[in-house]
Amino acid sequence: MESITPLLTVAVSIVAAVLIVATRRWPDIREGVSVMAGIVKFGLVLTMVPTVLDGKTIQYTLVAIASEVPVVAFRVDALGLLFAATASFLWILTTFYSIGYMRSLNEHAQTRYYFCFALTMSATMGVAFSSNLVTLYLFYELISFATYPLVAHKETDEAFDKGNKYVFYLLMTSKGLLLATFLSYALSGTFEFKPSGMFRPDTDRTLLTLTYFLFLIGIAKAAIMPFHAWLPAAMVAPTPVSALLHAVAVVNTGIFCILRIMFHVFGVELMRELNLGVITAVIASITIIIASLYALTRDNLKALLAYSTIGQLSYMVLGGALLTPAGMAAGIIHIANHALGKITLFLCAGSIYVASHKTKVSELNGIAKRMPYTMTAFALGALSLIGFPLLGGFISKWYLTLGSVEAGQYSFVAVLITSTILNACYFVPIVYAAFFRELPPGEKPIRQEAPTVMVVPLALTAAGILVSFFAPEMFLDLAKLIVGDVK
Repeated sequence: MESITPLLTVAVSIVAAVLIVATRRWPDIREGVSVMAGIVKFGLVLTMVPTVLDGKTIQYTLVAIASEVPVVAFRVDALGLLFAATASFLWILTTFYSIGYMRSLNEHAQTRYYFCFALTMSATMGVAFSSNLVTLYLFYELISFATYPLVAHKETDEAFDKGNKYVFYLLMTSKGLLLATFLSYALSGTFEFKPSGMFRPDTDRTLLTLTYFLFLIGIAKAAIMPFHAWLPAAMVAPTPVSALLHAVAVVNTGIFCILRIMFHVFGVELMRELNLGVITAVIASITIIIASLYALTRDNLKALLAYSTIGQLSYMVLGGALLTPAGMAAGIIHIANHALGKITLFLCAGSIYVASHKTKVSELNGIAKRMPYTMTAFALGALSLIGFPLLGGFISKWYLTLGSVEAGQYSFVAVLITSTILNACYFVPIVYAAFFRELPPGEKPIRQEAPTVMVVPLALTAAGILVSFFAPEMFLDLAKLIVGDVK
């Protein structure tokens, strides 16, 4: 069905960005604009849920060539809706959290911060609702430009150095995405995503394989090794930005694009025929294990979480690459489950920094005695990403395991078991030290949480981890629609 709603969802935060600049002298109004934009955006996304759950898609063309070939066009299907719903909901909580974080630390350039935040969310919605490769590429690139000032926000030599590495890495690799886009058009005659894939049965297999690997290289936001170095570098950003990068926009954009390419550019049957699924799953498995080993060696909390993210992202790639119903469902629903778990951990890391200025794992002994709410939320996020029962991450691991068995690929079950053990090895000691070890000498067990406006969002995301286990129906229903559409 035709509807302007996807365009409005993208446009809301562009309008907000203009208003943020216009109200820069009145911080309360400026931040109120940011919050209201998030609420309106999420509300618009929710209005599309019934239509999509009914098996329909929503379309809107903004720019076309000769009124026949859509260039900038939007289409809302189950995959895009799941990504958009997750990102827009978490944006609201991250905005509230940012208010407490930025004010508590008296950060400079707060108007620029909220302006870039808004542009990033518009670009993220643009990716989620892209109906073709051209639209996807344009918004994919816009995310890189919009997030650079956020990564380099502190304006120190280190911030500029790592910010430049971040944006240079993403912009250079994305030329692979651009080349793959034009190759896809040359081979198929269309830019449009299709449930069974874009390519005709007689398309040259060598060129198809080349095109696929150009896509993998070009979508470096998925942080598949060895195209991951930008992600640890980006940890120089303020913690709410790290939460935005890891749980709301950038990395989930990368995974969304990879899944879109697998399902709606190549299609399941062609992926199987070319053995691209198995190859991709092997690459993802290597990334999962190596990233977990790197995380084990990190004392800086945000660096540890960065490598954890790299591994968790490849769970989603692995699930999609299994090309089985359960595996694909796992890759899809882990977009939401990982986002809830990882944003909780980053918000907790930021709260720890604001309340105590601690940034290292080795400094967290006994900190739960001073920050019980924050560290309880941290424990829930960590245990979910490990895959403990009764938490959302368990559902992802369960479906990944089922998908591996369905595919007859028991080696990937071994990868999942190994990575789960490694995840426990770097998360459980943090939780144990926080709750069961004594505070360092000189520190008193006096409660000292971060401001309430920071604690409430992380408490809500932690609650979401529980809800995603006990009431996973919306995510599972959307995943089933996607799998049923492409298998």
